[in-house]
Amino acid sequence: MSHSERRNAGQATCERLIECCPVGCLDSLVETSIMLPEGPLRRCRVCGQLVSQITAEAYTGSMKEFNTPRGTFPDLPSQRRHDARASKLFGVLRRLIRSESGTGARLLDIGCSSEALLRSAVTHGFDAEGVEPAAQAAEFAKSAGLKVFHGYLEEARFSASSFDAVTLMEVIEHLPDPSALLREVWRILKPNGVLVVGTGNGASWTVRLVGARWGYFQVAEHGGHISFFNPGSLAMLAQRCGFDVERSETRRVSLAERKEAGYVSYRLLRVATEVLAMPARLFGKGHDMLVFLRKCSR
Repeated sequence: MSHSERRNAGQATCERLIECCPVGCLDSLVETSIMLPEGPLRRCRVCGQLVSQITAEAYTGSMKEFNTPRGTFPDLPSQRRHDARASKLFGVLRRLIRSESGTGARLLDIGCSSEALLRSAVTHGFDAEGVEPAAQAAEFAKSAGLKVFHGYLEEARFSASSFDAVTLMEVIEHLPDPSALLREVWRILKPNGVLVVGTGNGASWTVRLVGARWGYFQVAEHGGHISFFNPGSLAMLAQRCGFDVERSETRRVSLAERKEAGYVSYRLLRVATEVLAMPARLFGKGHDMLVFLRKCSR
């Protein structure tokens, strides 16, 4: 390799993974005051989308944490919370796809990891299967008797209009180009099918109050988190990809990460967050965002 080739290769590894708005806005990105190890987050001046300045090399390295047998399978303390949220999600989804029991409704969970949500979908009566690019996590799910395709959605080559519902939970924030995935989801959903997107809210009160200390921004804690939506930017992306927003909700506020405060201080802050929880939900300012999108005809 020549000197110029080595120099160009070195420059390539230092280039930012995302250079323009993932939502598809044509305006430039501006730096914010939210300073991360990768550099300050940048914001789209049109839709408010926040994006990381992480390099492609660092991003690839951070994603390796998901390639483990248990993937994102919840630990025992988290299991009850997961089951409660899954029950609510599938209850809303059944109503939206006009199925009383979910029986016979075909569902695809994209980025299903080692099975947690997929198993809940089966428990709630859906004919569910998953797609997972991490080999070890996919094999773990298969070993539990679940139907999982190892690879990316486009590689699965599902037939057009073959699913009643698709879930995309804690996945979209990992994608440099989410529009490509959403257009493929549009293709495989039946007419009036529903896509559920779960992700963090970059316009939440948590971001305003905690800023760069929010754990969701930290790639070291949450590998691959590079793109942070808000209700407006997600709605804009959805519209561009052939979806209407059927329902959007946010929940939870955080004033400090657990490791930042002593026991007494953290308990007092938890009381404050509980006071803020209801207005945050009412005004769409919670940091957990759940959006139900309806496939519309083009």
